[in-house]
Amino acid sequence: MAEQTFDLVVVGGGPGGYVAAIRAAQLKMNVALVEREHLGGICLNWGCIPTKALLRTSEIAHLMRHLDAFGFKADNVSFDFKKIIERSRKVAAQLSNGVKFLMKKNKVTVFDGHGRLAGKGKLKVEKDSKPVADLAAKHIVLATGARARALPGLEPDGKLVWTYKEAMVPPSMPKSLLVVGSGAIGIEFASFYRNMGAEVTVVEVLDRVLPVEDEEISAFARKSFEKQGMKIHTGATVKALKRNAGNVTATIEAGGKTSDLTVERVILAVGIVGNVENIGLEGSKVKVERTHVAVNEWLETDEPGVYAIGDLVGPPWLAHKAMHEGVICVEKIAGVNEVHPLDINNVPGCTYCMPQVASVGLTEKRAKELGHEVRVGRFPYIGNGKAIALGETEGMVKTVFDAKTGELLGAHMVGAEVTELIQGYGIAKTLETTEAELMHTIFPHPTLSEMMHEAVLDAYGRTIHI
Repeated sequence: MAEQTFDLVVVGGGPGGYVAAIRAAQLKMNVALVEREHLGGICLNWGCIPTKALLRTSEIAHLMRHLDAFGFKADNVSFDFKKIIERSRKVAAQLSNGVKFLMKKNKVTVFDGHGRLAGKGKLKVEKDSKPVADLAAKHIVLATGARARALPGLEPDGKLVWTYKEAMVPPSMPKSLLVVGSGAIGIEFASFYRNMGAEVTVVEVLDRVLPVEDEEISAFARKSFEKQGMKIHTGATVKALKRNAGNVTATIEAGGKTSDLTVERVILAVGIVGNVENIGLEGSKVKVERTHVAVNEWLETDEPGVYAIGDLVGPPWLAHKAMHEGVICVEKIAGVNEVHPLDINNVPGCTYCMPQVASVGLTEKRAKELGHEVRVGRFPYIGNGKAIALGETEGMVKTVFDAKTGELLGAHMVGAEVTELIQGYGIAKTLETTEAELMHTIFPHPTLSEMMHEAVLDAYGRTIHI
């Protein structure tokens, strides 16, 4: 098989990989992309996008239960669960095809197969154990992503015990569920199934749900989830799962006491592990730490000419972080001026549960731990006209500033559409904005965004509407 030479080869066609390939093509490189399953990766096919389609459905289900408040009346409302799942898959397919179009538009050569490092600047591509291509490139970017973590004794079986994949395409709607893990993935599934009518229990080993979020926001979210009927156990572990004919009995330990809970299905959402196996790392200088590839600020590994981005490397494990890393990595390779390393404090995080949760920067606790004297502002949804008009009065916006410099250290939000609002604070942090610029910014009325302004004003004792 004749060797094919490229300037740059990307292994993995997820958000990080395909964006890196496009940016490299824009910079006039001859680029190849190797993908073994679906263009768009886990995000487009089994993660970010199809889950949002499902969560949109659950939002509609939630609204249908409150039609009377808006002056509507509907009797015997039902849903077709099969159609709900089908719509989610169609949305994923549409976007995956869109990535295929982008590859063609940008003249990126796509190889369908599994890529493996095969010596300096070499990559072998195979499909079903058969050779597809031998590639050579000065630069190889690994973007092989990650997969769900399994715990000993709690391994998923695809039928009674699910990972996120099975949770997105269930054959029928379960009446009861146990979700193990309360990070973004776990809480989004818990929220979806609860709003669709299932009895949902969440078990979290740490002392609070959504543990990476600000403590105040986490506590607010928990109260809201419990008000919706979700049962939550924090500081708890699942010690065992007994798989019965059509259900699972979980043994839960909390505070030194154990109890049994029987549910139809279990969803495991206890983190991820990097896809570091079978990609040829053993024959290179690439270091693996806790299942993830170690890189420097420019996404370079210890093997010259080999780079790694996205979920394969360090946290936060988010699609938009992977995309940004792909651009940084490729621009540094191309010698673009003014390339800046990624500042993870400027990476926003979003959880699309109900109510939504979004944040960027330092929590109040972390800011204090780092030695900052802080000013904190808060504004509740109930004080906002647009929120009241929407019937979405549950939520709050919180800001954290350095008391001496006025630097915006962090922003934390819970409530309707905060995942759309957080980018405003993201821009502010990127521009190194202080409270002065934010106070002088004119926010349109009536909008939810006005709460962002009020939360800044509140940090300095100037809030208007409470």
